[in-house]
Amino acid sequence: MANLEITLKRSLIGRSQKQIQAVQTLGLRKPNHTVVRPDNEYVRGAIKHIAHLVDVKEA
Repeated sequence: MANLEITLKRSLIGRSQKQIQAVQTLGLRKPNHTVVRPDNEYVRGAIKHIAHLVDVKEA
């Protein structure tokens, strides 16, 4: 199974609570912070809510 490298590219100021929770669930803290997560349905669902805030690459 592949991994995804997720980078937060935009600030969370003014975002909905659902988007903030999705970012926190993935373990992202502040802009330009990068985490590596497994490529599964749970992570893909969280990314779907915040696709406009993050960059995603396969690692």
